[in-house]
Amino acid sequence: MTYASDLDGHGPANGTVLRALERVLPSASGPGRVLLAMDRVERSTVLDGPAGRLGRVVRALPLGRARDALHGRWLGHPAHPVMVQVPIGAWFSAAVLDLLPGQRRAAGALIGVGLAAAAPAAVAGWVDWAELQRRQMRVGLVHAAANATGVWLYAGSLAARLRGRAALGKALGFAGLTVVGVGGAIGGHLAFRQAAGANRTASVPDLVEPGWHGIGRLADLPLGQTVRRHVDDVAVLVLRESTDRVHVLVDSCSHAAGPLSRGTIEDGCVRCPWHGSVFRLEDGWNVGGPATAPQPVFDTRVVDGRVEVRLRAPEA
Repeated sequence: MTYASDLDGHGPANGTVLRALERVLPSASGPGRVLLAMDRVERSTVLDGPAGRLGRVVRALPLGRARDALHGRWLGHPAHPVMVQVPIGAWFSAAVLDLLPGQRRAAGALIGVGLAAAAPAAVAGWVDWAELQRRQMRVGLVHAAANATGVWLYAGSLAARLRGRAALGKALGFAGLTVVGVGGAIGGHLAFRQAAGANRTASVPDLVEPGWHGIGRLADLPLGQTVRRHVDDVAVLVLRESTDRVHVLVDSCSHAAGPLSRGTIEDGCVRCPWHGSVFRLEDGWNVGGPATAPQPVFDTRVVDGRVEVRLRAPEA
């Protein structure tokens, strides 16, 4: 017998389900077990040791200019999220085919494609991970561990299929898809909750009012040295290069918000002190990664001995 209260969410069965969901997922009563678990991962100093060692190994790899390509500087944002679409899409398609009759060989082929595509995607992910902040690296390590487990499960699935053990191959494939899905959710937390890979200067055009802004007297700026000033609520790097030539860029690095005013000046560029991203002073272009977005730059002029700046439009 079905009671009316069961249909509006207040019956015994529905109430049990809702209470279970409230314990797992965020609700008005709190963050739920999922977010609490991620918070524990972010605060887990136990992961700092292996993260530090792995980070040093990845940063020492002799990748040359390929490192910037793996970061996605040519794309304007990290390449890893794009690259993982191939293995995930192949494996999800294989799972669909496993539910249909007569698609055994096609499903196996897709699993093989996914395994082949997972390798370069993983390399790009590790290169990005090695340049993250400590809390992000902790979450990224768990994300990588989940994905590695999924890859091993899919490798086992392909091996079982090649030996004619179709049932085991399907079981391992579905297990791999589940684990990779969990890894993807953790990757989403890393990208959107922790802003890993995000352009940290994207909001600048909304924070700086149009028009010219005074930042102080030209005579007060030391020649050849970077100083920090503010335009509205945005911190900027100011460099007086000659008697009346001044460069002004947003101070927070687009990669991870490092203070560029504490960086080094070399060959007309500023190098971020945190992760080594290089930006051209003239136009803010990201000459070298891991930054994938250029730095917002300001036009400058000197009026009656005072320096005025105006945010340069991106199309300029």
